Amino acid sequence: MKTRIYAALGAVLLSGLGAQAQQPLPLSLAECRERALAHSEELQQADNRLEQARLDRQIASTASLPKIEGSATGAYVLPDIDMMGMELRMRGTYMAGLTLTQPIYTGGKISAGRQMARIGEEIAEEQRRMTRMDVLVEADHAYWSLVAVDRKVRMLESYAAQMDTLYVQTATAVEAGMALENDRLRIEAKRSEIRYQLQKARNGADLCRMSLCRVIGVGHDLRPEPTDTLFQPLAPGALQADLEARPELRMLEQQVAIGKQQIRDARSSMLPTAGLSLGYTYYGNIKLQSMVDAGGGLVVPYTQEFRDGIGLAMLAVKIPIFHWGESRKKVRKARHELQNAQLDLQKNTRLMTLEVEQAIRNVEDGYRMIQTAELALRQAEENLRVMRNRHAAQMAPLTDLMDAQSQWQQAASNRIEAQTQYRIYQTEYLRATGQLE
Repeated sequence: MKTRIYAALGAVLLSGLGAQAQQPLPLSLAECRERALAHSEELQQADNRLEQARLDRQIASTASLPKIEGSATGAYVLPDIDMMGMELRMRGTYMAGLTLTQPIYTGGKISAGRQMARIGEEIAEEQRRMTRMDVLVEADHAYWSLVAVDRKVRMLESYAAQMDTLYVQTATAVEAGMALENDRLRIEAKRSEIRYQLQKARNGADLCRMSLCRVIGVGHDLRPEPTDTLFQPLAPGALQADLEARPELRMLEQQVAIGKQQIRDARSSMLPTAGLSLGYTYYGNIKLQSMVDAGGGLVVPYTQEFRDGIGLAMLAVKIPIFHWGESRKKVRKARHELQNAQLDLQKNTRLMTLEVEQAIRNVEDGYRMIQTAELALRQAEENLRVMRNRHAAQMAPLTDLMDAQSQWQQAASNRIEAQTQYRIYQTEYLRATGQLE
């Protein structure tokens, strides 16, 4: 008896924990997007790459500024150095100084580096935009897929309820001798088929819900419940095949710009460079020892210590004369890279144009599919109503009624698929034209 009580209490506790583990999470499409953007590791990596590109630009901007460096040196030299009868002692000699270096002319290398760093930052910004769009597309796919499967589950539940009602009516008629047993068996087989479809749809809904949880970054203890489930599709209107806002196109154009700067950078190694250096060094503890005549035949030791500072100003000009054609080959290589970037731009522009045209056609076809599916559903509903009345008046066989119900179920499923696919096509069009924000 106690075992049964404990088992019952355990079942109650487990059911309570299970209910607590699946807390509903009402979720609109805008909230889904916000959560997906906040959770996306790819977008966080894109933010890091953008910050790196900004730092690269700031680093490149310092190349033309003067550099100040400090140095300190200590030396202990043994043995002492003999200098014409005198000894130069450098035991504990020290030097300390500052050096300022200012590039004057580098053949355009610094300017090309700054331009490439600026272009690199723009590319990183476009990469971030592209990653953001990819995250939004994935979020929309997961959201609308869950909406579609949930609606199919409710539709199949309604279909199952219709078949249950028909089964009860037919079973009653069989008992009264007004229907055949074969009719009841046929309905029972159809009910089993519907239950199978319903279970598959529920499993699909669970998988879609798990996928949405992954996209928005929540645990499986929450149960996302989409709230934007009402469909009022509007005619798409005139859609423009414009690529100007697409990040991929801008990135390819920036790659061409980088190729031009790389030619400048390679050409700079063929030109002279000039730089100015200014420095000041202070030294000390350098001693010169010798024996000097103090008069009267007396020789005494003499030590002189050197402590002083010296300044230095130097202008250096470097002119390349002969490097076996290395610089010219680098320029030719950079030109080939520029041509490859231009060819990539041409090829991918054509491909992106085809992608946009396909996206426009998908949106337009998706809207027409909705209209066709709604018309088919209205016809199926009317046919089902007529068949129910005729079957109730014993003017139509059971098979006709069941066929009408199957047609209604297929038409309802087609409308759900058409409506959700239309929303996905709209998102794809916005991404293809660079307008998904």
